[in-house]
Amino acid sequence: MPMTDQPTDGLMPFHAMEILKRAKAIETTGRTVCHLEVGEPGAPPAPRVIEAVAKALPLAQGYTNAKGLDELRHGLSRYYQDQHGVSVDADSILCTMGSSAGFIIAFHAAFRPGARIAITRPGYPAYVNTLLGLGFSIAEIPLSSTNGWRLTGADIAAAYAAAPFDGLLFASPANPTGAAVDRAGLAEIVATCKRLGIRLISDEIYHGLDYRAPSVSALELTRDAVVINSFSKYYCMTGWRIGWMWLPEDLVRRAEILQQNLFISAPTLSQIAATVALGERDYAEEQKAGYAANRQLLNDGLQSLGFDIGNPSDGAFYAYAGISAFSNDSLAFCERLLDQAGVAVTPGIDFDRAGGSRYVRFSYAGRRETIEMALERMAAFLR
Repeated sequence: MPMTDQPTDGLMPFHAMEILKRAKAIETTGRTVCHLEVGEPGAPPAPRVIEAVAKALPLAQGYTNAKGLDELRHGLSRYYQDQHGVSVDADSILCTMGSSAGFIIAFHAAFRPGARIAITRPGYPAYVNTLLGLGFSIAEIPLSSTNGWRLTGADIAAAYAAAPFDGLLFASPANPTGAAVDRAGLAEIVATCKRLGIRLISDEIYHGLDYRAPSVSALELTRDAVVINSFSKYYCMTGWRIGWMWLPEDLVRRAEILQQNLFISAPTLSQIAATVALGERDYAEEQKAGYAANRQLLNDGLQSLGFDIGNPSDGAFYAYAGISAFSNDSLAFCERLLDQAGVAVTPGIDFDRAGGSRYVRFSYAGRRETIEMALERMAAFLR
């Protein structure tokens, strides 16, 4: 299917993956590509994670409890105590096949078919496509660069007044902008959802990757929200497909039944790896220090090249940059940049179907050398 084709029911390709596929094809011809398109850490998991999996491999062949290994869920309970100062019952935690499975379970556990769920625009494209694919409807809350792409309680209230919705799916730090709300901002969002009777789903997959202050979990402020997280980003475990979710008491049993029927359980070896990864935060912090350096390098470089970009992102490992000086068609721009310069980035239409044609997203999760080469190549391409 050509990259511009799409089904008629609103589903669209995940263009980051389409660009990756195109880049891999170019690499088979012998050319090199600077990969800034996918939000994937350049480092492997911590060495102790690999060692633990190698040791467990001969024996870990069966299913686990649908909720997940007791050791992992109790480790996650300690994680919330240590990192967020909140007491969490391990029985309220469900281990999932990445955050993606967590979203599917959350939607079906918390809402009935056809419910309307609000998301931010720009936002992670799988939110839209998963909701549409599952038969839910969406409300989009537009965000602005003038406010650093941060969602506010006023934004939620205005969107709800225009057309009410049942739930809000919200990420901080966010993809693609890296925008993060502080504790006061999150408290305002939580309070607004409670006042309006909106079920909040807090996507905390980029927690740990805040550059201004420690990440604030919704669990520090409420026990009514569904909280979703993953080992993919902070713990460098994208391909392991392992995440988790915390659920309010009224949703735990329903979520467990959905897990039993949709996924049976998260992968056993990945759960073993995740259990060990929780104790390897020093290694994760080393990777984060590299992202922080890349963050400044890329932001400075993009500004010097004429991209429309403000201060470095609050968190995650993305730069969301305007391309109005070069193009008003982000997909065509990204295709040319890849084909002619060997630099892979993601078009903004992935994240914003209305205004994303004027933006592209860069990932700075890889090696510094890759970013330096990409900036050199883009300088020549833009000339």
